[in-house]
Amino acid sequence: MDAKTGFGADRARALEMFAAVMREGSFSGAGRVLGLTPSAVARSIDRIEARLGVRLLLRSTRALTPTAEGEAYLRTARRILADLDDAEQQIADQGAPRGRLRVSAALSHGRLCIVPLLGAFAQLYPHILIDFALTDVIVDVAAGQADVAIRFGPLGDSMLTARKLGESRRMIVAAPDYLARHGTPARPEDLHGHNCLNFNFRRVEPVWPFRVDGRDMALSVKGSIEANNGETLGQLAAAGVGIARVGTFSVVDDVASGRLVPILEDMNPGDVELIHAVFVGGANTPARVRAFVDFLAARLADAKTIAR
Repeated sequence: MDAKTGFGADRARALEMFAAVMREGSFSGAGRVLGLTPSAVARSIDRIEARLGVRLLLRSTRALTPTAEGEAYLRTARRILADLDDAEQQIADQGAPRGRLRVSAALSHGRLCIVPLLGAFAQLYPHILIDFALTDVIVDVAAGQADVAIRFGPLGDSMLTARKLGESRRMIVAAPDYLARHGTPARPEDLHGHNCLNFNFRRVEPVWPFRVDGRDMALSVKGSIEANNGETLGQLAAAGVGIARVGTFSVVDDVASGRLVPILEDMNPGDVELIHAVFVGGANTPARVRAFVDFLAARLADAKTIAR
């Protein structure tokens, strides 16, 4: 091995070590993962900082906190390490897709719509290890935090590739018991006399849109409970707590069984929320990523959980 090759290998090792320290939260934790002593890990981080001429970590007796430069170095380290893994995986991919596939999905949609499909995908691709995370936090796919992320709504400008998986309508629903006790709204204005369960994000003043006599309108609503996902709001509505306006995928079973009934459907504006899989595209996209996105697109195209 010549000096240049050795230096490159050392730098790759340094990236791996720094990423491990950030992931484990301590030198000792990183040492256990890497098979090194805590002091060896600490000296390696010192050498990285000396080579770069900046401090990457703020050390205290309780925690290791990355500086702004440390955060930037970590993002780069994750991306480079993911690229190295992909490069090696592509060589090993000669046959069937294989390797670890990191997928991020929103809590409600992931639990209701994606999780039920994972078993079938695992049977089709037994050499792929699915690393699945349910979170409403937007992960940075470009920085290597996930291979595929399922996103709702408008997509921001980025270098990522987006594949449409479907779209979800919204509807207003309530339990028959609630409507028997409080009456069924016949016009949007009637909702002012009802407990309207709403989301706790997006808008300062929650409004529900309608189309009345061919004209669009938005109605401010109020209620006793707010939540960060439609599944929770649907459960509350099914329990007779109030009226909710949610994505159809989160209440499709309750509507089919009669536990919930749609209301004011003739004034539904028909707004939909697009659902995409986002990933790093291009000629070097790992086969396991392509296989998973193709699988989701095919399975969700006609799925009842994504209502048109």
